[in-house]
Parts: sequence; C-alpha cells; structure tokens
Amino acid sequence: MANGQEPIQVCSLPLPPAQYFQNYSDENVRRGRAPKPPPIIQETYTMFGNPYNADDSIIRPLESQGFKRLYPQHFDRRRELRKLNHSLLVNFLDLLDLLIQCPDSPRRAEKVEDISLLFIHIHHLLNEFRPHQARETVRVMLDLQRRQRNETTIRLQKHIDKVSDILQQTLENLPDTELDSKLMIGSTKVEKMDSINSDELRTDNCVPKDKLMCHLIDTMNTN
Repeated sequence: MANGQEPIQVCSLPLPPAQYFQNYSDENVRRGRAPKPPPIIQETYTMFGNPYNADDSIIRPLESQGFKRLYPQHFDRRRELRKLNHSLLVNFLDLLDLLIQCPDSPRRAEKVEDISLLFIHIHHLLNEFRPHQARETVRVMLDLQRRQRNETTIRLQKHIDKVSDILQQTLENLPDTELDSKLMIGSTKVEKMDSINSDELRTDNCVPKDKLMCHLIDTMNTN
C-alpha cells in the first residue's frame, strides 16, 4: 500500500449452521459450487476429545472405556437403574455428612469418585436404551403416517360417494325418452320442410324480369 502497510487479508469465515444451507441453492448445485460432503471415516476419529474406532459399536462397553462395571452382564435395566439411583442418593448423603463433620477428610475425594462412577453407569444404561427409543420413534411415525393416509382415503371415498349421488340425482331428473322421441319427430318434419323448400327454389330459380323478356321474345317470333 502507499503508506507502507501490508494489505489486510479478509478470510472467508464459515457460515453459521443456520445459514449453511444457503451454499446448496439450485444455482450452486447446477454450477457445481455446492460444498462436497465430508469423506467417510475409515479408521479412527475423535469426538469430544475421546478417540473412537469406526468399527466399534455405537455404544461401547464400560470396560473398553476404562471403567469398572458395577452390575452383571445379564441384568434387568429397570431394576439396575433403580438400584443405581438409590446408591447415588446414599453416597450423596454420605458426602454431605463428611462435609459437615470432617471436610478435610480424604474420604471426600473417594465419595466424589463414587458419585461420578454412578453417574457414568446411569448415563451408560440410558444410552443403551437409545436404539430402542429410535425404533419406537420410527414405529410411532409410521403409525401416524398410516392413520393420516387412512383418514385421507376415507375423506376421498366420501367425496367420491357424494359426487356419485349428485350424478345419480341428475340422471333421475332428466326428461323421459317419450319427450325425446317427440322432439326427434319434430326435427324430422322441420328437415323435410327444409328439403321441400330447397327443391322449390332449385326448380323455380328464374327472376321475374327474365320471364318477361322471354315472353316478349316469344311473341315477336310468333308475329
């Protein structure tokens, strides 16, 4: 620049999530300017600071995350959640007693770790319900769509029946066939009269002056 300063480089910041869809307009898609989808993850990735493997299950077991399991492999989730909730309440009350009686006791840190472990187990059990929740949500959505389509079909059938009734009443209110035959006879008479008139016009199509001229010529020839 003239004053010796370097030009300012304006960096294009990414759009916020609420406006990211603007990149996928019809014009950008037609011209190939729309951003390409992210590549498929093949091996490992990081989420919330924790490494994950693409081949791992959606909900990893607690042992693979470095936590001790507090319930057996085969269990009733509802019963275990109730037990964990009771244990969490008891440990919280124990922590309050320690903070009141001896706040400098090393057992305070142990109670905090126990409460943290209980919360992790509760969170893990709730996450194991997510696939069931997703399937139930899809089932409810499909059932709602089925009911809506059935209601639409019933309404359409009612409209069809109503139109059919209107057409049937209209056909019943039409005149009888005898009246139609009379109308047909009258029309044939009119057609015959038209034909007769046209024949008369074709036979007598001379002008009166032409007739008078022909008559004069005929009288001159006789004389």
